Amino acid sequence: MPFIETPIPGLMAFEPTVFHDERGYFFESYNRRTWAEIGITADFVQMNQARSTRGVLRGLHYQTGDMAQAKLVRVVEGEVLDVAVDLREGSATYGAWYSIRLSAENKRQLFVPRGFAHGYIVLSDTAEFVYQCDNFYSKAQEGGVRYDDPQLKIDWGFDLRQVVVSEKDKALPFFGAHRR
Repeated sequence: MPFIETPIPGLMAFEPTVFHDERGYFFESYNRRTWAEIGITADFVQMNQARSTRGVLRGLHYQTGDMAQAKLVRVVEGEVLDVAVDLREGSATYGAWYSIRLSAENKRQLFVPRGFAHGYIVLSDTAEFVYQCDNFYSKAQEGGVRYDDPQLKIDWGFDLRQVVVSEKDKALPFFGAHRR
């Protein structure tokens, strides 16, 4: 199977089989049966797409309570460093983070379960980022963690003095503000 286990249980990378010929390429970017075989049965209800330029950092975001979201993320143009942080109460990996390069070229995807904060930084000149969610967005139940949190020490592979971050993301609380 084209799945890559990460050190954090539930967080799963996916590298599809790509078929190339003289016309170009083809691959299944999602197949519910294939994912169900490894126990992931998310019912995706919303798909989002964002375009950003080099150095744009979006995150770390999550949804709380009954509006929590699992996400399946990928890049259709360019390259990003994608990061997920385990915020699941009682998890043995609470506070651990994982990063992976996702690009139009490698076609990798990352399944981010409910209970994780998620974000990414654009490494190419531009990038188009697509993600499916298994729950609808709720402004009232959105949360986040600062991307530059000194306790998490996330290596974004980029000089954080040069990133472009929204004022909203700059105002997110540090990890220590989240209870375990």
